[in-house]
Amino acid sequence: MAYFENINKVQYEGVKTDNPFAFRHYNPEEIVLGKTMKEHLRFGIAYWHTMTQDGSDPFGSPVNIRNWCGETPMETAKNRVEAFFEILEKLGVEYFCFHDVDVAPEGDSLEEFFQNIDEITDLIKEKMDQTGIKLLWNTANMFSNPRFVNGAASSNNADVFAHSAAQVKKGLDISKKLGGENYVFWGGREGYESLLNTDMKLEQDNIARLFKMAIAYGEKINHKPQFLIEPKPKEPSSHQYDYDAATAMAFIQKYGLEGDFKLNLEGNHATLAGHTFEHELAVARCYDALGSIDANQGHPLLGWDTDEFPTNVHDTTLVMVELLENGGIAPGGINFDSKVRRSSFAMEDLFLAHIAGMDTYARGLKAAAALKEARFFDELKEKRYASYTTGIGAKIVAGEEDLESLTTYALANDEIKMESDHLEFVKSRLNDFLF
Repeated sequence: MAYFENINKVQYEGVKTDNPFAFRHYNPEEIVLGKTMKEHLRFGIAYWHTMTQDGSDPFGSPVNIRNWCGETPMETAKNRVEAFFEILEKLGVEYFCFHDVDVAPEGDSLEEFFQNIDEITDLIKEKMDQTGIKLLWNTANMFSNPRFVNGAASSNNADVFAHSAAQVKKGLDISKKLGGENYVFWGGREGYESLLNTDMKLEQDNIARLFKMAIAYGEKINHKPQFLIEPKPKEPSSHQYDYDAATAMAFIQKYGLEGDFKLNLEGNHATLAGHTFEHELAVARCYDALGSIDANQGHPLLGWDTDEFPTNVHDTTLVMVELLENGGIAPGGINFDSKVRRSSFAMEDLFLAHIAGMDTYARGLKAAAALKEARFFDELKEKRYASYTTGIGAKIVAGEEDLESLTTYALANDEIKMESDHLEFVKSRLNDFLF
């Protein structure tokens, strides 16, 4: 059965097309800096927002029109697999991501849940074998069920920890079965509401214990995907342990996880943490820990996780600058952790939204490539930090100075000349590359 029978495979038609179901900027085979766009961007689609999100919000009932709902939860789950791969094939996207509960109903017990997952992932594997589409990453949803009210690995209840461990084990078994390239830990409720009744050290120690169990099990089954932590501040807990990239890296270093874990960073989560997306990516790059990204954007007037499709060329350009400086994103990718707006409830909006996001990232890639070829940022930084390449600055960098020698230097060079950054002009010049 075709779930989108009126939509053909989406093709690149260029900026002059008036076809809404065509790419205007994303040309997968176009060469940019020696690689195809497809290789640079490694697009993935999120199963949860695409297949299970119903358009409801805290103030309104579901509005999304979807034709894959069956008579039973398992029938719906099977229909979703068919519809999802139709979307992937028609968009030409080669990767996808999912939580365990996205693809299979939980049923009445953990055993039934695992049986459902096995049945549905058998279908997914068939579709993967038929199409060549690959699993970018999967993860365990350990935040939605009421058992996770106080967290998963950070829960005060050891039975919840054990249940979480079982879900992670199953997730890694599925990852091996489907050839997953990454495995994500998103601690949706790994945090606390109040310190009055919280043992913060025990909770963080327990999270690290679960991570180390995952590493050990991956080695045992001879499957070692790139493990990723996805930082997020605030909601749903008042204080999340993985607040932002810097906080997550402090955790990784404290528990000796550097060789096994990198970061999966999301645009909207950066906004909620009070950062720009490029800031979070730059922090991860400083630690050689930029693993993968979730491509979306937040709404500047709303203080919650809106997960909008990315359409801001300025922002995606600066994201792509970081990815190019990182030497690419593989084995990670650019996963659209994005949901259509409540008013975009038609089936076709799933295509229109992803086309918009893919075109925006393609524009960002092309602008970032032009900036790199022009050495725009390189020249700015070389000029700004020129004092560290000669004289006293070079000696500081080389470790040849100490407090006493620098005091002697400062006393003899009391007149310091500062130069303007001309930042407004720099931003204006950046616009020339964007448009």
